[in-house]
Amino acid sequence: LYPQYSATTTAAVFDAVHTAAARMRHVPELRTVADYHTAPRYIDALAGTVQNFWNANGRAEKLLLSFHGIPQRYVRSGDPYAEQCLETAALLRDRLMMNADELIVTFQSRVGREAWLAPYTDATLSQLPKQGVRRVQVLCPGFAVDCLETLEEIAIRGNEQFHAAGGQRLEYIPALNASTDHVQLMRSLIEQHTSGWT
Repeated sequence: LYPQYSATTTAAVFDAVHTAAARMRHVPELRTVADYHTAPRYIDALAGTVQNFWNANGRAEKLLLSFHGIPQRYVRSGDPYAEQCLETAALLRDRLMMNADELIVTFQSRVGREAWLAPYTDATLSQLPKQGVRRVQVLCPGFAVDCLETLEEIAIRGNEQFHAAGGQRLEYIPALNASTDHVQLMRSLIEQHTSGWT
């Protein structure tokens, strides 16, 4: 359930699956989905989530897309994750008919001292009020379901950071979770990747 491929996530799962399979006497046929960051149903599901939120709550000055970060050295080594995050963001921006300055891409959850993908979500949330932004909505498109890194890190701590810097309102837009659109996306991916497989 990683829309954007990374050696830190998708590949790690693939490694674990193949390690487990290597211990089996009868190895099953396996098919994997490396990524679905540009899948039309994925973009539509994200757009629908944002649009439904706007319909219920109005539209903020900025929509911030916060993806999980990875160290920059991984990208320099060939990890396609950062590029895929930007591709997802561009497709979503176009689908929502937003201007480039209305949608911001940032990266969260960095640890350690080395440089991670930037701009950092926490730093951006602290900077936006200084640029006159009073209301921001945050979506985490790299997370299939809400978890500590979306709810605690963004909806709680991010909200506190934004307010401490002078912002008035941060609204977290929930992940796709168990929505019908998300289920249909998963179904379409399974059908696509098992097509012709008997």
